[in-house]
Amino acid sequence: MQDSATAKGTDNPTTTSALSEILAPHLSVVFCGLNPALSAHRDGHNFSNRSSRFWRVLHLAGFTPRVLRADEEREILKYGLGLTSAVSRPTKSASELKKRDYITAVPALEDKIRKLAPRNLAFLGKAAYAAISFRAHVEWGRQPDEFAGASIWVLPNPSGLNRAFDLARLTEHYRDIKLAIDRGGGPF
Repeated sequence: MQDSATAKGTDNPTTTSALSEILAPHLSVVFCGLNPALSAHRDGHNFSNRSSRFWRVLHLAGFTPRVLRADEEREILKYGLGLTSAVSRPTKSASELKKRDYITAVPALEDKIRKLAPRNLAFLGKAAYAAISFRAHVEWGRQPDEFAGASIWVLPNPSGLNRAFDLARLTEHYRDIKLAIDRGGGPF
């Protein structure tokens, strides 16, 4: 599987962040963050903030055999996983993003997902999916529609700022998609 990750310093017009997207064709799941945190942008690695629970949750949910560090982010490709962001502009908090930021980002995200054809696209947080689907209310879990040919999941954001979900509840939601993939049902 050839890696098509966007490297730091490329002239990709859809990427204003110093972060690399971790993508390859035909992945099982692409996790789609709302946007990069300023700390991740500064560090050059996705989910690098100490308060982020992403890497721990991936392991606890069964996606990775151990807890990866942010600087080992490219290893997720070995497990059929990828990373991207709905909006590439880094902010201190995702609450700084507006609905129009997500809607404006749709064409680039749709093109990327259509070309790489992952089986599942997991939005990390409700904001991006709610904006692009024009839905005021979105439930957690698998969604009834697709995005650019991928099954859609909405998972709680793993940010340490997301106090509504403790580690156990957060892991349960991520485990749901892992179990669905393992069962091999439907488009998984």
